Amino acid sequence: MAHGSAGEGGAESDKERVDRELIELLNELRVSLPGVQVLFAFLLTVPFSSGFTRLTAGQRGWYFATFLATAGASAFLMAPTSYHRILFRRADKDRMLRTASTFAIAGTVLLSLAIGGAVFVVADVMYATVTAAGTTAAVAIGVAWLWFGLPLWRRAHGG
Repeated sequence: MAHGSAGEGGAESDKERVDRELIELLNELRVSLPGVQVLFAFLLTVPFSSGFTRLTAGQRGWYFATFLATAGASAFLMAPTSYHRILFRRADKDRMLRTASTFAIAGTVLLSLAIGGAVFVVADVMYATVTAAGTTAAVAIGVAWLWFGLPLWRRAHGG
C-alpha cells in the first residue's frame, strides 16, 4: 500500500489505517458502554426491591437471562480496552484490532438480547404475556435491523 499521511492527500499506510481503526473502535465502545452499564446497574438492584418477590418463575427466568446477557455484554464491550492495554506495544496490532472488533460485535449481540429481555420482563409485569411478546418482538426487530441488518445490507450493497 502507498505510504504517506491521508491528511496530506496521500493514501494512508497500513499502520495508519490500523491506528485509525483502533481509535474508531475504542470511540464506538465509549458510546455503547454507558448504556450497558446503566442497564447492568439497574438489573443489579431489581432483586433487592420489594416487588421482585411477586415475579412469576418465568419472569424470574427471563430476568436472570437478561441479567446474564447484560453481564456478558459488559465483559465483551470492556474486553477490547484491557486486551489493548495488555498487548500494548506488541508487533501485531492488526490482529489485536480484529480480536477487539470480534469482542465488540459479541458484546453488541449480547446487549441486543439484554434489551429484548428487559423489555419483555417489564412488559410482562405490566401487561399480559402476549402483549409483552409482541412488544419485545417489535423492539427486537427494530434493534436487529438498526444494529445489524442495515449495516450488513449496506456492506453487501457497497454503501
